[in-house]
Amino acid sequence: MPPAPEPTRRSQILRCVRNPLYAAQRVFRPSRPDRVEDATVGRLQLWRTVLGVAAWVWLTVTYGLISDTGDVEAALSNRFDQSWINVLVLIGTFPVVVGVFVAAAQGPVRRLYVRRALRSLASIIALVAAMATFPLAMAPDPVTKGFRDVIGVPGKIVLALMCLWSLGFALYGIGLALVHVLRTADIHELVPPILALVLSWELALLDVITGAYADVPLFARGVFMMGAPVTVTALSFWEMHRLRHRHGLSLRQALRP
Repeated sequence: MPPAPEPTRRSQILRCVRNPLYAAQRVFRPSRPDRVEDATVGRLQLWRTVLGVAAWVWLTVTYGLISDTGDVEAALSNRFDQSWINVLVLIGTFPVVVGVFVAAAQGPVRRLYVRRALRSLASIIALVAAMATFPLAMAPDPVTKGFRDVIGVPGKIVLALMCLWSLGFALYGIGLALVHVLRTADIHELVPPILALVLSWELALLDVITGAYADVPLFARGVFMMGAPVTVTALSFWEMHRLRHRHGLSLRQALRP
């Protein structure tokens, strides 16, 4: 059988409009053609996220933080809020880590990384824009009455559809943004493990400062809060080691022309 034809740009755009999950994949997954793809690293990144959610579920159920339907809804809302906070911290950390990485690069390599960073920046703008539709769509009438009067019933329908589309895009996008670390592999393969390492310790420090999981016994809380950064640190160093010895991608090589 002849190979399937490559999708045209127009067909990809139409598919993005129809399917917010596909749009999220296009926006948040790295796509640089010459990027080194290591299937083992990709699986470990996915499992790291899955195990993190599983550990949170175990902690929530084991220590009685869920006792009825209302608690389940509150726990899920809390988990979404935590994921969004993680993304916000990641967005704040991104310019610092990438800025240091780019500043340490030499000559034309520095300009190349700046151009590549635009894709990560675009993913940040897309995620923030998607989240911004919720206040507009859910705001009470006294706040947005004039706006809704102007757009009328057709505009309200369009706004509701945009909100539903943005919901799927944002929920899936938050997960992809965390797994792929804001698609920073498009800048260089070493940036995601470095950025994930810094982010994990920032979030652990944030949990300590805010007193997260105060109802959980001290030992279990400490294991849970420190388990994530320790695990991510080990995986990040292993990933950098694998990239260096299997694919020849070292930090020194990355920073030189």
